[in-house]
Amino acid sequence: MELVEDKFYLIDKPATWTSFDIVKKMKFAGRFKKIGHAGTLDPLATGLLIVCTGKYTKKIEYFQSLPKIYEGILVLGKTTPSIDLETEFDSEEYPINHISKDLMESVITKLTGEIIQVPPIYSAIKQDGKRLFVHARKGVQESELEIKTRNVIVYSFDIDSSNFPEIQFTIKCSKGTYIRSLVRDFGKLCGSGAYMKSLRRTHIGEYSVLSAQNIQDFDSEKYETLP
Repeated sequence: MELVEDKFYLIDKPATWTSFDIVKKMKFAGRFKKIGHAGTLDPLATGLLIVCTGKYTKKIEYFQSLPKIYEGILVLGKTTPSIDLETEFDSEEYPINHISKDLMESVITKLTGEIIQVPPIYSAIKQDGKRLFVHARKGVQESELEIKTRNVIVYSFDIDSSNFPEIQFTIKCSKGTYIRSLVRDFGKLCGSGAYMKSLRRTHIGEYSVLSAQNIQDFDSEKYETLP
């Protein structure tokens, strides 16, 4: 395989692969000296991951700054420590019969625009020199950690369909937004609980997952470049 440096690649990340797994496979397949990804996806999430090689690693910050679009399914009435299906369900269940369309629309309004967000404890953010998920896996509770809040922008939060208590949604948001935190807060503001059943990133700026390669079929001679 011919070595192709100084490019960026659109990859459709499959479920259970970490973003690091993608970079590792591509580094081996393409024999790249410099390689990195722009914007981590959770292991269970799928969709668009931009991987930069060679001189294009200097563009990582640019790609990370672009708005993102996600499609997913949240489920009301139950929670998990990770807010997705990476961990087992919590023992407590929450009421859902009081949740109406009007209530959900009111909650969405509160979660749209410039908001302050608390990242999930199951995340790669560092605190006290360790990733938050390391604390979580040692049994440390979220209430025991002073997780730093962050300011993010949710440009739109749309409910596409509802097979209650499952809610299918599309979210357009800024860099650094945790969709799992939005799901957690959506459940709480509805007077219930919620977890994320599935998540797919479809766009990063103008770049679409429809143009992405499958990692299993990775070929370093097929690539996208900046205009």
